[in-house]
Amino acid sequence: MREHAKTNRTLLALLGLVLLGAGLLVLAGGADIYRRFHLTPPASWPLTASDNVLVPSADQTRWTGMSWWWPATIAALALLMLLAVAWLLSQRRRHPRQLTVADSSEESITVSNHALSDALTTDLTMLPGVRGSHALFYGKHTHPHARIVLTLSTGTSPEQILEGLHDAVERARRSAGWDNLPTRVDLSVARHSPHRVE
Repeated sequence: MREHAKTNRTLLALLGLVLLGAGLLVLAGGADIYRRFHLTPPASWPLTASDNVLVPSADQTRWTGMSWWWPATIAALALLMLLAVAWLLSQRRRHPRQLTVADSSEESITVSNHALSDALTTDLTMLPGVRGSHALFYGKHTHPHARIVLTLSTGTSPEQILEGLHDAVERARRSAGWDNLPTRVDLSVARHSPHRVE
């Protein structure tokens, strides 16, 4: 699992727990569960009875007379929005325009991602049983990952193309001089129209 996927799941799990806890507190107060089951919530607990409100009027208007209230509120909301947009943009898989295919102490050679992707796509299309293919490199330009989408002809099983697929990826790795090339492969079978019997 990639690092950002782990981070996303952790953040979503924490957010889910916070929302679940808040929802249970509101439900407990709104359904008057404390009184029904003779429970005594802490003194500072919000919404302990069905006639309570979540935010009392005094708390709602406590800071509105202060000169710093509106600028601070707007700044906090703007920061929250910027963080949300940054998180959203970080979810996009990075496709570097240039890939480093040879790196030495004296020089660095870069090749267009599009050119390498086209070369690998053409190599994969030549495999027997493959109707269509698409390859793309993403991640760091010095240590990329490959994503391959293969459409198999009807009647072709994945086992029939595994060796050729491995060889094609290995040729791409060796020709670029990379130590490894982590690869994700998505397989699908081409649809075909039903045969008409007369």
